[in-house]
Amino acid sequence: MHQKPFVTLGLIVAGISFLLPQVVAGSEPADSPQFETHVRAIFKKHCFHCHGEEEHPEGSLDLRLVRFMHSGGDSGPAIIPGAADESVLFQRMRDGEMPPDESKLCSEEELEIVRQWIEAGATTLRPEPESIDDTMLITEEERSHWSLQPIVRPSVPQVADAEAVANPIDAFLLAKLEARGFGFSPRAPANALIRRLFIDLHGVPPTPQDVEAFAADNDQVAWQQWIDRLLSKHEYGERWARHWLDVAGYADSEGYNDVDAPRPHAWRYRDYVIRAFNNDKPFDRFIHEQLAGDEMISTPLNNLSAEDAELLTATGFLRMAPDGTGGAVDDVNVARNATIADTVTIVSSSLLAMTVGCAQCHDHRYDPISHEDYFRFRAIFEPGFDWQKWRSPPKRLVSLYTDAMRAEAAKVEAEAKKLDAKRIAKQTEFINATFEKQLEKLPEETHELARETHKTPAKKRTDEQKALIKKYPKLNVTASSLYLYDRKASDELKAMAAEAKKVRDTKPKQEFVRALTEVPGRVPVTQLFYRGDHEQPKQELQPGGLTVVSMNVDLPEVPANDTALPTTGRRLAFARRLTDPKHPLTARALVNRIWMHHFGRGLVTSPNDFGVLGQPPSHPELLDWLASEFIDSGWSLKHIHRLILSSTAWQQQLRVAPDQIAADPDNELYGGARLLRLDAEAIRDSMLAIADQINSKPFGPAIPVMPDPVGRFVIGIENSSAGRPGAVIDMKGEDLRRSVYVQVRRSQPLSVLEAFDQPIMTPNCDLRRPSTSSTQSLMMLNSDQVLEYSRLLAERLQRDAADDLDTQIQLAWRLIFARDCSDDERAAAKDLVAEQAAIFATQPAYKADAKKKPQRTPDQEALATLCQMLFSSNEFLYVD
Repeated sequence: MHQKPFVTLGLIVAGISFLLPQVVAGSEPADSPQFETHVRAIFKKHCFHCHGEEEHPEGSLDLRLVRFMHSGGDSGPAIIPGAADESVLFQRMRDGEMPPDESKLCSEEELEIVRQWIEAGATTLRPEPESIDDTMLITEEERSHWSLQPIVRPSVPQVADAEAVANPIDAFLLAKLEARGFGFSPRAPANALIRRLFIDLHGVPPTPQDVEAFAADNDQVAWQQWIDRLLSKHEYGERWARHWLDVAGYADSEGYNDVDAPRPHAWRYRDYVIRAFNNDKPFDRFIHEQLAGDEMISTPLNNLSAEDAELLTATGFLRMAPDGTGGAVDDVNVARNATIADTVTIVSSSLLAMTVGCAQCHDHRYDPISHEDYFRFRAIFEPGFDWQKWRSPPKRLVSLYTDAMRAEAAKVEAEAKKLDAKRIAKQTEFINATFEKQLEKLPEETHELARETHKTPAKKRTDEQKALIKKYPKLNVTASSLYLYDRKASDELKAMAAEAKKVRDTKPKQEFVRALTEVPGRVPVTQLFYRGDHEQPKQELQPGGLTVVSMNVDLPEVPANDTALPTTGRRLAFARRLTDPKHPLTARALVNRIWMHHFGRGLVTSPNDFGVLGQPPSHPELLDWLASEFIDSGWSLKHIHRLILSSTAWQQQLRVAPDQIAADPDNELYGGARLLRLDAEAIRDSMLAIADQINSKPFGPAIPVMPDPVGRFVIGIENSSAGRPGAVIDMKGEDLRRSVYVQVRRSQPLSVLEAFDQPIMTPNCDLRRPSTSSTQSLMMLNSDQVLEYSRLLAERLQRDAADDLDTQIQLAWRLIFARDCSDDERAAAKDLVAEQAAIFATQPAYKADAKKKPQRTPDQEALATLCQMLFSSNEFLYVD
């Protein structure tokens, strides 16, 4: 037996650590199961819930320390070192008596680990602390997890094939490939490469002119110019904003229940994200604004400058979680706390890649995140949400009206009121004149009473006056009945009212921002909810980041109330903590997502979970190099784009070497390109672009979605009365805008996008998981929108290629596949068009005696069928 050196064991007590002595004598060799590295994780997963976390452990047995097991509980010692079968703890685990919940029973492998540990003497690698306070113990093993280590910029490895290295990314990847006897695949063909670049950065394919231009000048200098050109276009922001909107949980409706009320102002946050990406806003600043834009403003909320309005709009990130509190809910407090919990999930999964939400009801079963940690994390956001003094969604809206706009509105209103006064005076004149004409028809003795009745408001008339009006109803001349007597006068008054309305319409329109703000002067108390139940509040907790992170690196703390700010300053301090270069998680999580969207999978394939249950990075040194480079570049997203896209690795063709495919079937070594299915928005946008119909108008309110007669959700404005559909409302080209602007309503996902895995935000989407299903083929076959896009493309082919079918087919291939068609493909396409045209010609609508002729000829419909077939092909739906 050998002695171990002095080690430090962290304990979650405000950063306190214990300096521990040498290892317990008699500990077993490292290859046998150890408590710290093997057994404790099993107990934490299955047992700590009852035997450790409770104030009074079940059976008085605490399993968090081995010596507690020796002393045991109500049933005596829990373990007998060297005798597993005689140990009460093992017996009850073996017999399925512990844990009592059958769904959490230990596996055979776990039981064997516990048995071997007890048989080997039930020792520990190091002495245990003298005591444990009411917080979770964090071991050195937990602190040493890869994602919790400081980011250290690694040295770029040397490789044999130096010519294949365009930048350090290639060196890191190639080093692993060469270690296995492999190298990069050849560069992809020019047409495939330029299509890949356009889809990647813009979400739409290149034009035939783009393909030809790139093929004519296909060196690395030109390639870099193409990258810069696409990054400078507005479409880049629209494409890449969608990726961030997924993790932010962006939605244009509240969710939570079946009502799913619309969010008419959420689109401003979507537009903010697009602008931020296009302007390459430093990502640390992007994070600050989203988490604490309201704490960064300098103008008052009732008179925001344009810059501060933008900052406030950014906090929409914290208002994306489902929120049903604007309407009727079964339990308002449950609904409020659910919104806060979902917000914590969105923030932690997107910016930390940690499953913090798993500690809402108890200590995290796998990662070193305590129940207290969760509520310290929640306390950061509590002043903005304050579940006990809740503000419903409508009450959280902030007006964008400024003093100048109010003054302008008052000026316009004053002018309108002048017109109103003229109209009212003229109206009174017309009414009196009409009344006198009617009075002339009555006996003289009724005139005095009639005039008094006319002057008296209807509600104040006497019984005698009411009787007079009942006897002579034509005396009741009012503004609403004037048209019955004098149509000309009524029309004149309407024209005067319209003139006043026209003036009022020139008022600055009052707009609102869906934002997160705090109530000045109110600092709510955050309490730990026992088992996550708000009706069982326990001790008060102060705001803070994850304790285990603070134990590993020195980071700024989160104050309870920053007196230098009009707000508590909690979220701003937290944002600065997250973007501190020493923080081990933020930069790693972000560059992993960037990598994932470029290559189809992350260096860490679990982008929202860098914890124990997540996957370790396939190339940890590359991940850290990218994270360090991201920080050193000023958190420039476009800088990372340029590095990745200019790498040899990204420009490879699909792998063709059988031995490499066999040795690395999942392409974890990045020895070739990965075949990727277009995401839902890229499919729709590409069809529109290819048909030359896409409306490139940027920004603005969401394009509405509605149910069609068969229950599918399509783009359109609902127009029905008493359950009966009315006339179709002309969208004036708005229905042809890019998919990022289409309404994201949780209960009404656009069917053509839903079929291709557009996610439902519950509360956000960490990773899109492309599926292959029959509904996708059926959608491409039967969707009215796909049929319309196919017909529009056919019209383009006939317009751009005259009446030459061969040229039309060639153009279709270039537009859809970014390549020329082969002779065999052209012949097959011509046969298909001829066959379909003959079939269409036999339809009754095309007969000579048909009363109503179709809009398109059989040849045009046949060409549209070909276009629909090409849109449905794998070559269009996938990019290599």
